[in-house]
This record gives sequence, structure tokens and C-alpha cells, in this order.
Amino acid sequence: MDNGTIVAKFVLMGLSNCPDICVSLFISLFFLVLVFYLITLVGNIVIITITVVDPALHSPMYFFLRNLSFLEIGYTSSTIPKMLVNFISEDTSISFLGCAMQMYFFSFLGITECCLLATMAYDRYVAICHPLRYTAMMSRGVCLQFSAVCWLIGMLVGVGQTTFIFTLPYCGPNRINHFFCDLPPLLKLACVDTYRNEVAVYTIAVAFIMVPFLLILVSYIRILHAILSIPSAEGRSKAFSTCSSHLIVVTLFFGSGIVMYLRPKSRYSLNTDKLLSVFYSVVSPMLNPLIYSLRNKDVKEALRRVMARKIFI
Repeated sequence: MDNGTIVAKFVLMGLSNCPDICVSLFISLFFLVLVFYLITLVGNIVIITITVVDPALHSPMYFFLRNLSFLEIGYTSSTIPKMLVNFISEDTSISFLGCAMQMYFFSFLGITECCLLATMAYDRYVAICHPLRYTAMMSRGVCLQFSAVCWLIGMLVGVGQTTFIFTLPYCGPNRINHFFCDLPPLLKLACVDTYRNEVAVYTIAVAFIMVPFLLILVSYIRILHAILSIPSAEGRSKAFSTCSSHLIVVTLFFGSGIVMYLRPKSRYSLNTDKLLSVFYSVVSPMLNPLIYSLRNKDVKEALRRVMARKIFI
């Protein structure tokens, strides 16, 4: 460290280490990611709007869906704008503080989403397994408390994790082989042995990815048992349809997160990580509003009512 220099900024390499043929793909990637980002923004804004203006959607399920949509807007906006700039700019650097802020919001909102998806699974469990007690168990006050706890956990874990990473000494090199400031590639640049940090990151991933995932799994096992005990086929179909959208979103989000952060180190690959990062930071958030709007009968009917009202006015 005596002969080293303190890193003032990082360089996000992205695809800059690809052969020359990859350079021709930058513009195409720029427009593709931009379209995905716009679909994400528009889709989530539509969901937020209709769940606010339509009284039929003023229920706990759609309160949490509105939270999820608001969260997805912030989650994608923490990384995609800088990614888009890097696709078409020769300067792909990011300041030390900017990198820390990007990691903070990405971690904060990612952890919050894990907790929120677990809360949504619990909401579906109460609705299907305890329908007579649903109003009391998921009152407005209880929903607000659940939501506040999810956001608070994400905020605290994000602060702790970012502080833990950015108090390490970085004295060069400063080239991050990634599209944005993520944990694994940043740890590789630290000037000290990061074994303890890697263990801590893995522990946090287990606590805030696997634990919510297991809670969701337990909820759906109970839900499946309750659905199979419903005598009518129509009742089983209706009960399952209320869970199918959430189940697809959970599979996409937790599947990519588990592969990214919990796979054995022997299978670690930067190219695989970059591909996964594009999926869980760009593609998956874009699919979520489409899944909830196209597969949810209540959302589609509410959208028709809102559109009809606007046209009439």
C-alpha cells in the first residue's frame, strides 16, 4: 500500500474485452436494453396507476403489487441508465462514490424485493388457507407494517453491505469486468485478502435470498395442499390463478439470484455472471409487469375500466 495509489474511479469494462466483432453489437444492445427499460417503466407505472385509481384493486394483494412495481422502477434505474451510456460512450468510468451509490441502491432494492416477494406469498397463503380471517390478519395496518419492515431490512442490509465492501483498500487495478458495480467483481479488485468478506457476502446471500425463498416454498406447499382439498375444479382453478403470476416472478427472480450468488466458487465465471446480470437486472424486471398484467384477470379488467373512463371523458 505504501507504493500504491488510492483508486478515485473505476472503469466498467462491460463488453470491452470482447473481440472487435462485439463492438458492432453495442448499438444494437443499446436499443434492445433501452426498449426493455422503457417497457419496464411503462408497465410498472401502469400497474401503480390502476391499483391506485381503481377501487376494486384496493386490497392487500395489490397494495404489495404496487410496492413491487415502485421497487422495480428504482431497481432497474440504479443500473440500466449507466449501462446504456456505456454502450455508446468511450468513457465507461464511474467515480468511487458513484460506484458505491450504485451498489447500495442495487443491494438495497434487491434485498427489499426478496422480502417483499416472501410477504406476497404469505398474503396468498392467508387468503387461501384462512379466508375467513383474511381481513383481520391482513388489515391495512398490518400491510403497512409488513411493507415498512421489508424496506427497512433492505435499507439496513444495503448500508452494511456497501460499507463493508467500500471500506476495503483499492489501490489498483480499477477495471471492473462487469456492466455495473456488483459484489463479486469488486471484491477481486481489493488489495487485501478478501476471504472473510466473501464469507460475509455469502452469509448475507443465504440469509436474505435463501431464507425468503424457503418461506415462499413453505407457503406454497401449504397453499397447494389447501387448493387440492377444494372440491370443485372451478374453485381450484380460481385459487391457483391468483398465485400463478407471483409464482412465475419468484422463479425468475430467485432462480437467477441463487445461481449468481450461491453457486460454488469453482463454477464462478465472469462471462456467466455478466449474462446472468443482464437477465436479473434487465430482462426479469421487464417481464414482471407483463406477467402480472397479462395473467391477472382483475388487472386486465381494471385496465379496461380505466381506459374506458378516459375515452368517455
